[in-house]
Amino acid sequence: MLYVIVVLVLALLQYSFFSFMVGSARGKFQVNAPAVTGHEVFERYYRVQQNTLEQLIIFIPALLLFATYAHALSAAVLGVVYLLGRQLYYTTYIKDPKSRGLGFVTGFLASHILLLGALVAVIMQLI
Repeated sequence: MLYVIVVLVLALLQYSFFSFMVGSARGKFQVNAPAVTGHEVFERYYRVQQNTLEQLIIFIPALLLFATYAHALSAAVLGVVYLLGRQLYYTTYIKDPKSRGLGFVTGFLASHILLLGALVAVIMQLI
């Protein structure tokens, strides 16, 4: 379970990094708060942060449920896949939003494998 906690902390640190980059882009591209539109590149940073927040609400419980009811080490490995997918999403989206697909799908699939795997593990324990 300790590996799962490491992955969870890394996911939160990754999100914090994305948030910090939004703040930096806000200054660099002169998009004053509370505005969330203005310069196209700022909006890319902002969308990465917001999309990651949207993904975390699925990833975190799925990670913990899978680790608890299925297999902790496998959960940690899938968590690393999620992190790599999110990092790829960040890098590609900032460069060219049209190229974000692989990073998005990688993180999305990792989260949903965790989620469905947790469901299957719980159902198996019930029957």
